Amino acid sequence: MERYYRELVSFLSARLGNRQAAEDVAHDAYLRVLERTDNGQIEHPRAFLYRIALNLVIDRHRRHLVRQAEPLEILDSDEGGHVPALSQELQLNQRLALMQRALDELTGPCRECFLLRKIEGLSHLQIAERLGISRSLVEKHIVNAMKHCRVRMRQWES
Repeated sequence: MERYYRELVSFLSARLGNRQAAEDVAHDAYLRVLERTDNGQIEHPRAFLYRIALNLVIDRHRRHLVRQAEPLEILDSDEGGHVPALSQELQLNQRLALMQRALDELTGPCRECFLLRKIEGLSHLQIAERLGISRSLVEKHIVNAMKHCRVRMRQWES
């Protein structure tokens, strides 16, 4: 598993936008792997490590959102404590609309592989079996979809 460290840090850096934070998450992910109580063989170590790392990123994001939550006193005031939440919701809706536009630009099989993986949570093998294509083609479609969406979102948001 140690051979994936640099690759994982690069992946997390792109997600988090901060190399130090990425290294912290990668370190925590490795600790989770080492501390696990199930001593059984890990069938796909790279995927297992990435899943743990992504879960840690999600947990980190949730903790950040909780820290940014407004104190209860603001809700009692007449200053409209809901305005920031509405603004954030509007931004989220705009980002979702942009993501939908980016997905609409993909070819059918590429979009379908991406959605089956990200929305339905199917494995690459399950997607390959469902669509009647090779597992490597599924992986290529998903990587291409992620690259396309990332590039388009950066273009539109800048």
